[in-house]
Amino acid sequence: MRTYDVSVPISTELVTWPGDPKIAVERVERMEDGAEANVTRINMSAHSGTHVDAPCHFIEDGASVDQLPIDLLTGRVYVLDLSNEDVINSNILENSSIPPRTRRVLFKTRNSENWARRENQFRTDYVALSADAASFLVDRGVRLVGVDYLSVAPFEATGPTHKILLNAGVVIVEGLDLSQVSQGRYMLYCLPLKIEGADGAPARAILVGV
Repeated sequence: MRTYDVSVPISTELVTWPGDPKIAVERVERMEDGAEANVTRINMSAHSGTHVDAPCHFIEDGASVDQLPIDLLTGRVYVLDLSNEDVINSNILENSSIPPRTRRVLFKTRNSENWARRENQFRTDYVALSADAASFLVDRGVRLVGVDYLSVAPFEATGPTHKILLNAGVVIVEGLDLSQVSQGRYMLYCLPLKIEGADGAPARAILVGV
């Protein structure tokens, strides 16, 4: 049974969403300078790297990340490899191999190669889910959707896809690195930081083969 860490490393070189604060990681107490312990200060957006979106990210009265049901963030998941697609729409999903009654889906695309190459420039041409793909997943009863770039939605239209999923109570995980993972079934363990009232939070996500 193999375990895969599908989180991206947090560093000052990590690409961020345009307009979000750049990641700052600063050692403010140093043992080499005489301090009793090393202490690091971190400054970054809640939507940096591998992270979970809460409903209040796009829904004014939506739940915050600390209110997300933990059972949706852990459990059986299906990784769907769509590495040859430029956009994920309902037609592609209709003809995909997602098993019946699947409740969690992670989408592996060419985006994951960007993480594997450690690219630090934001790309607007990342692969994402169209609004009709989001509706398809909601209609299929999917409760968690994970993608391998910083947004589940296309760069030119981030609102519709997010709102369709979040309004339906679907948990969104973004910024996964699925470059070392093959299509198939796994156990997902994805735990966002429990930040009270936040619209998202960084997460450590792992997959375990089943």
